Amino acid sequence: MKKIRLADTREFTEGGMKRFFLVEDSPYFKIINFNLSAGHTFPVHSHDTDGQLSIHVIEGKGFFLGENEAEIAAESGDILISEIREPHGVRAESDMRIVVTIAPPI
Repeated sequence: MKKIRLADTREFTEGGMKRFFLVEDSPYFKIINFNLSAGHTFPVHSHDTDGQLSIHVIEGKGFFLGENEAEIAAESGDILISEIREPHGVRAESDMRIVVTIAPPI
């Protein structure tokens, strides 16, 4: 078993994004914590592989982004589930922390 303290990764880069790999050595999934400063956008993108991802908002408010400029309001406690091939991104309205799980890892 492994315990991860998300409080230890609460760091922000002014006008940007900070990334922490929480799990990157599993053959089954990858977990990454991204901290986006207010106003920053994690651009819409997709991956050319099969699998799923989740984006869990652990702090802050913003929007989940999709193709054709689709937006879904997101705040602490919300989780987006998506196919990895489906375009996805995040825009932070306030300082925003998200935990992304990718399965299988890419």
